[in-house]
Amino acid sequence: MVTGVPGGRARSALPGTTGERFADVRWVTETASTNSDAMELARQGEPEGVVVVADHQSAGRGRAGRTWSAPSGASLLTSILLRPPAVAAEACSTAVALAAAEAVEEVAGFSPRLKWPNDLVWPGDGSDHDRKLAGILAEADWPVGSSAATGPRRAQPDERVVVVVGIGINVRWPDELPEELADVAVACNHVTGRDVDREDLLIALLQRLGPWYERLVTGDRAALVAAWRERSATLGRRVRVELGPDDVVGTAVDLTEAGHLVVETLEGDRRSFAVGDVVHLRPV
Repeated sequence: MVTGVPGGRARSALPGTTGERFADVRWVTETASTNSDAMELARQGEPEGVVVVADHQSAGRGRAGRTWSAPSGASLLTSILLRPPAVAAEACSTAVALAAAEAVEEVAGFSPRLKWPNDLVWPGDGSDHDRKLAGILAEADWPVGSSAATGPRRAQPDERVVVVVGIGINVRWPDELPEELADVAVACNHVTGRDVDREDLLIALLQRLGPWYERLVTGDRAALVAAWRERSATLGRRVRVELGPDDVVGTAVDLTEAGHLVVETLEGDRRSFAVGDVVHLRPV
């Protein structure tokens, strides 16, 4: 068994388990962005299943180009290189979110909820104080044959495409958070009152991801969506989907097999959203 080396326990524990597909764990002390690193590895021809982990990111990012940072060693920062069929690409982040929630439940002993499109939150019980435990950022590369001049070529449904899914889970943060984070963020140790091991959490996440990803790429997306619905902090809530000047307010009522959020608007019609930031609103 490999010990004393970052990622060594994961590389030793994953072969022969449901996480075997993701046993190529590459753990570094610091990098600019694990997503950027994983995407570069994909462009170099590295196979599906490479997992990049860092103790610290100097240029981490979230949705819409936002910056994201955490103290060194305080979060599990990892990006997973996938090559799913194009038809399944949009739901990759759903699979990772589910696996992460299950891993937190297994290792830390509590069950975070899923806030569409890309967050794990706690408590997620319909209160006005859901706090962010983890964020997910999925990025796809253009299919072969695309160009900057012509734009992305539409991939065929069965064509494999590159998707990198990055996740940052707050694991061991200081008890006293900065004022700007105190009401919006939470870490595993805040909920459990004890330290949670990042590598244990990584191993559990990758083991849980194995079966979910297999279902996704073989076409069983219904099971994935059903499990997401069970853990959702968004469905049944009054929400605002922020789209710039055309924000939509209504009730989140469903998730499609592609991972799109279905909202029943105040006007009574139903709209499906592939992207957009969601704000949970207080009941009226």
